[in-house]
Amino acid sequence: MADGNIVHVVGTGTIGEPLIGLLCDARDDLGIDEVTFYKHSPNLIDRPKIKALVNRGANLAIAEEKTKEFQDLGIESTYDAEEAIRRASVVIDCTPKGTGLMNKEKYYNKYKNKIKGFLAQGSEFGFGKMYAAGINDEAITAKDQFIHVVSCNTHNIAVIIKTLGMEKKKNHMKEGRFVCIRRANDISQDKSFVPAPQVDKHKDEKMGTHHAVDVYHLYKTLGIDINVFSSSLKINTQYMHCIWYDVKLDKKMTKEEALQKFIENPYVAVTHKTSSNTVFSFGREHGHYGRILDQTVIVIPTIHVINDTEVVGFCFTPQDGNSILSSITIAERFLYPDSYNEKLRCLGAFLLQEV
Repeated sequence: MADGNIVHVVGTGTIGEPLIGLLCDARDDLGIDEVTFYKHSPNLIDRPKIKALVNRGANLAIAEEKTKEFQDLGIESTYDAEEAIRRASVVIDCTPKGTGLMNKEKYYNKYKNKIKGFLAQGSEFGFGKMYAAGINDEAITAKDQFIHVVSCNTHNIAVIIKTLGMEKKKNHMKEGRFVCIRRANDISQDKSFVPAPQVDKHKDEKMGTHHAVDVYHLYKTLGIDINVFSSSLKINTQYMHCIWYDVKLDKKMTKEEALQKFIENPYVAVTHKTSSNTVFSFGREHGHYGRILDQTVIVIPTIHVINDTEVVGFCFTPQDGNSILSSITIAERFLYPDSYNEKLRCLGAFLLQEV
């Protein structure tokens, strides 16, 4: 590992690109000496993105055998791929599903005695201990070098469960049911758009889709067993994911009490807006380059209580934003185990209380 605190991001997709940008913009406050990133494929369409990230202060790493291809595009790299990993203090893998596990076997295990920590995003079950900021921070120990940052909708479900169903370490949620109404793709993507609503299979016999499975295992890191089930579908929009939640409790709760719990959670934003485009637009104007970092945006007019013990409603998922917050939180924890909370204060402006 080189001298100084170096954060290396692998991948420049819908999480990688804004993460690199935020790390660069907040580098001084976060105590980061250098931000590096790996770009796999040289293509003309991505040239402006690469140059923009370099202009913001990040240093590019590429596969050595692709040097000429990048040079033909007018792009010069600073490091080769493995050199950038070897120099890093923390590596954040933002590659597509399954690639993070492959990179762990090929590269990360080789340098685990020199690098402080490794993170992988989304559907990388088995990469390391699962994590979501504000949910299971106490479960992360100094021995946890490999961390799996859960998906954006898993963050959302987890924070709803914690807000309504958890008091300290006691679980008051008897049953949680969630329907993830997912956007088709990101506004930055042309592929994978769907022309009409497309439902997903319940692949897990007990818990449905991976969202419930992941949130179950997330809470298991705290020694808590939860009864949770999820369904999901995609709809033909690019704005935001939306989740319908149904949380049954073993105690009474009024609508006003539920709202107050959401308001008091620093990772939760609330809104009177009922359309995802207006929430998305607010994030575009007031987030960090379009992204707010909250775990969820609770839609106040939809909060409803049935029989005094069942809270239902809708919320929006600040996709990527909550994963980015968790990634930076863990990266800072690796770099500054005794003072990372102080370092993270610079991100407070993007944790909104109301949208």
